[in-house]
Amino acid sequence: MARKPVARDAVLDAFEELLIDVGERAATLDAVARRAGVSKGGLLYHFPNKEALITATLERLDRLAGEDLAAMADAKEGAAAYFIRSSLWSDTPMDRSFVAATRLAEVAHEEARRRFAAIQQHWLDLIGKDVGTAMAKAVLYMGDGLYFNAMWESGPSGNPGNRREDVEELLAAVERLRG
Repeated sequence: MARKPVARDAVLDAFEELLIDVGERAATLDAVARRAGVSKGGLLYHFPNKEALITATLERLDRLAGEDLAAMADAKEGAAAYFIRSSLWSDTPMDRSFVAATRLAEVAHEEARRRFAAIQQHWLDLIGKDVGTAMAKAVLYMGDGLYFNAMWESGPSGNPGNRREDVEELLAAVERLRG
């Protein structure tokens, strides 16, 4: 009988899920191993401690944010419109990684906060090239507000269709900012 392989990504996914579902304190190594369906020894083979899991989670966030920033830079509609359109929960790896890392930042994990600040600055730089630096924060706050209001209203499993009209209204505002 073939054994289920111990996959590094499965362990990271389990840690991410626990961060989202129950927060950093409850995301213990034992809980991660259980959620991933691996032995604690299997987990420790890939991640010798919780800090190593956190580091890998933040590296994943950086990689996914880099991919998202590249897509934003290449968006035909412009960086500002891309940012607004992508500010609804769609259960993407980036969404899950972002919320999991937010849980780390909530408990004053300085490296998580530093990485968020860097990502935010990259967003601002790209949006600023599109609508001007004076309006970039307005667009950033529009997208953040859209994202967090949708989360408060319905959580990650909510229906983003309820916010499509909001997205269109914000995109119209972005066009006025460009004007």
